[in-house]
Amino acid sequence: MGEKGRVRSKHIGLDSKDKIIGRFAQHVSSGKVETFQMFGLDFVFGRREGPYVWDATSEKRLINCHCNGGVFNLGHRNPRVIAALMESLKELDIGNHHLISEQRSILAEKLAGLSPGGELTYTVFGVSGGEAIDLAIKLARGYTKRLKVVSAIGGYHGHTGLALAAGDEQYRKPFGQLPGFVQVPFGDLAALKQAIDQDTAAVVFETIPATSGMPLPPQDFYAQAKKLCQEKGALLIIDEVQTGLGRTGKLWGIEHFDTVPDIMVIGKGLSGGIYPMSATCFRKELESFFHENPFIHVSTFGGAEVGCPVSLAVLEESSQPEFLEHVNQLAQVFADGFKELKKKHPTILVGLRQLGLMMGIEMVNEQCGPIMTKTCYDRGVLSIYANNDKRVSQLLPPLNIDKELAYEIIERIDGALDDTKRFLSL
Repeated sequence: MGEKGRVRSKHIGLDSKDKIIGRFAQHVSSGKVETFQMFGLDFVFGRREGPYVWDATSEKRLINCHCNGGVFNLGHRNPRVIAALMESLKELDIGNHHLISEQRSILAEKLAGLSPGGELTYTVFGVSGGEAIDLAIKLARGYTKRLKVVSAIGGYHGHTGLALAAGDEQYRKPFGQLPGFVQVPFGDLAALKQAIDQDTAAVVFETIPATSGMPLPPQDFYAQAKKLCQEKGALLIIDEVQTGLGRTGKLWGIEHFDTVPDIMVIGKGLSGGIYPMSATCFRKELESFFHENPFIHVSTFGGAEVGCPVSLAVLEESSQPEFLEHVNQLAQVFADGFKELKKKHPTILVGLRQLGLMMGIEMVNEQCGPIMTKTCYDRGVLSIYANNDKRVSQLLPPLNIDKELAYEIIERIDGALDDTKRFLSL
C-alpha cells in the first residue's frame, strides 16, 4: 500500500527510531539500548501478526522463533484469543481476588481435567511464572513443614524471590543468598539421590531447561525423581512454563516421561500472548494447607476474571488432538531438516536438541550462540541464544505455523550458519 493509502497506527511508529530508542534509554533501560545498538539489534517491536513481527519504523520483518519462551505459542494476535478477550471485556473486569469467582472456577476445572493423569485437581492463579513458582515452593514448605529445596544448576524459574533462589547463581548472586536452596546437575540421578534428605520440602525442575540449552534428561529421570521424593516425603514440582501447552507435541512435556508431579506450574503461553496468566496446579491432598489458611496467599491480578476466557480459549486450542498432531508433524520437518544441515555444516553444527518444537541448535563453542543470534536476525529470524549454555540457540517457533514456513525457517538458518562460520572462521 502506498504512503497515501497507509492507515496510520494509533500506537506503533509514532516517532522516529532515534526518538523511540532515546526515550527508552532515558526512562526504561540505558543498558539494554547500549547492548542492542552495540550488536546492531536495535529492533523496535512494531506491527505483529501470526508468526511475524515488524520493526516499528522500517520494513524489517522477523519470523518469531523466540516467542518470549512460549508466550506466542499460538502466534501474535491470534484471532480466537483476541475474540475471547473482546467478548469478556463486555462483561468482566479484574474481579476481586478475595471472593468466590465463577470465571476462576471454570478455568481451574478445565485445567484439572487436562492435568497429567487428571490428578492435579486444584489451582491457584498468578500473573507470571515466577510468581507461580514462588507459590509452589511456599506450598511445598507449608505442607511439609520443611525448608530445603533442590533444583538444577543452570536452571531458570523466574526473577521473583523464591523462584530466583531456585535458579542459576548468576541471577541471584547480586541480591544475596536465601537459605535452604541446593542445586544439582540436571539429569544426574545419583546427585539428586544424595541431595534429597529428611529436610527436603521439594525438588523443582523445568521439564526441559530452556536457559540451559534444552538438555533432555534420561527417559526414566522423572519417574526415579518422583520415587526418591516419595521415599523421603518431599514433593516433586515440575515447571512447565515453557514446555507446557503443546510445545513438546504433548499438552504437557512431563507426559513424555510418564510421571505425574505433585505440583505443576504453567505460565507464558496460558496468556495467549494477550492477557497475563499463570497457574500453580497441585494434588487434592495439598489443598489442606490452604483450607486451614485460605487467605495466606493472595494475588490481586492473579486469575483476573477478564483474562480467564482467554486462557480457556488457549487450552481448548492447545489440547485438540489435531493441533498436537500438527506440532509433531512440524517437529519431524525440523528433525529431517537439521539432519541435512548437520551434513552441510559439520564444522559448526553439533545437532538439534529437540522434544517436539522445544528445540535448541547445538553448536561447537560458546561464541556461536551470540553470533548466531545476530546472523539469524540479519536473515529475518528471531532466535536468542541460551544464556546458561551459549553454544545453543533457542528455536521456538509458534506451534501453528505451516510446513512451508518451517522449510523457510530451515533455509534461513542454513544461511545464518554460513554467516556464523565465516565470522568465526570455522
